[in-house]
Amino acid sequence: MNKSKILILALILCGCKADVNQYLGQTPPGNIPLMFMSGTLSKRDTIEFGSVFSQDGLSFYYATGPSGRHEIRYSEYKEGQWSPFNLLIKHPDYGFNDPFLSNDEQRLYFISRKPKDDRDIPPNHDIWYVEKEGDGWSDPINAGPQINSDKNEYYISFSDDGSMYFSTNKHTNSDSDFDIYRAQSTANGWEEPVRLSDAINTSAYEADAFVAPDESYIIFTSRGRNDSNGSIDLYISFKDDGDNWLPAKNLGRPINSRGPDYCPFVTKDGKYLFFTSYNDIYWVSTKVLNQFR
Repeated sequence: MNKSKILILALILCGCKADVNQYLGQTPPGNIPLMFMSGTLSKRDTIEFGSVFSQDGLSFYYATGPSGRHEIRYSEYKEGQWSPFNLLIKHPDYGFNDPFLSNDEQRLYFISRKPKDDRDIPPNHDIWYVEKEGDGWSDPINAGPQINSDKNEYYISFSDDGSMYFSTNKHTNSDSDFDIYRAQSTANGWEEPVRLSDAINTSAYEADAFVAPDESYIIFTSRGRNDSNGSIDLYISFKDDGDNWLPAKNLGRPINSRGPDYCPFVTKDGKYLFFTSYNDIYWVSTKVLNQFR
């Protein structure tokens, strides 16, 4: 038996998965962001953003397409290979964006201007989800009035206890003033969403919040701050010993560019930060975050 077969057998016996199969088989990045699957997934003539991997790194979902009509695509590792990027959901009149898996991975959440009903005119961005049904997914289901308002709700992430972090402009009529909220998970859905502290939220634009599963840090995007590197930058905040958010810090170069940087996501193993820059998906080792602790 050759060495490669011995390695694969050892991985099977210990219940592990070979890293070469995870993350679409790409060579992991270091402390300098790399475009993810350049020329294959991330293409200069298309928009790709809002990406998420499953916990085992063997399923991938992302949004792509023209402005206002984004669609969600996915790929899965099955029978020794990654599938083509298949279409999960699209519509000719409105888009679907910012996919994020629930903790049990039985739901895929996203945002859309899909009307809730015939009276929902004009529709605003709401949080929706589809549920796993056998080998497929259900029709879109609105997350409901506990989360959605008559304004816009953007981007979703979850803590270990199922609490949802998202952004909204429900407190204002301005599209340039979004804040980040947390909704505690309950047996009946969610409690009333609570705005995060001023260490996170300002009079500027705060959105696209990714929270660490243990809620020890949060990465989000902001526009209009004095320390901005470009049009939209990524920021990070950690919690102190009293469970309070510390003032957010700009992630700086080489993560933030002169262009828009947004849609952060950290893989479940804690190793890689994915984000979108100049309409393409990038990834980088999370070791770069240690300097901000």
